[in-house]
Amino acid sequence: MSSPDLEALIEQYRVGLEAELVLLGRLEAIAARQRGTTQAADIPALQRAADERDALMSGLMAIEQEVRPIRGTLSQARSTARRLPGFAHVAELHEATARMVKDILETDSDSIRALEEIVSARRVAAQAAEQGEATLAAYGRVIAFPPAATLVNRTG
Repeated sequence: MSSPDLEALIEQYRVGLEAELVLLGRLEAIAARQRGTTQAADIPALQRAADERDALMSGLMAIEQEVRPIRGTLSQARSTARRLPGFAHVAELHEATARMVKDILETDSDSIRALEEIVSARRVAAQAAEQGEATLAAYGRVIAFPPAATLVNRTG
């Protein structure tokens, strides 16, 4: 592949990576917000954030489908592309996207752990409530008066 062709691909890749970085920045903010809403157990806010995240992920995946073949071509011609203007910059952008993805995944792990703790605590509370209800029902059967009390029915 000729140098001018590779330079054009480097430019296309740069544009794609910059677009991905914008979306990843938004995803990072949403992931942080999700972590906060998870810790506060604000389920409606968590669902809104998840919906926003889904929309951003769709955009991110569309961009990724466009840049993936470019990345493959540049990777195959790496020895030539490395010497061209702009290559070092796209390599930095590529590393920045990888770091952002790693950070988002770490934030997501924190959120998942918090959600698991919430679910576990709610499960324990539900079990305690069920056990308390069963105990109260059993106690109610023990102290309940029979339907026909003999003292009331006796005359005399």
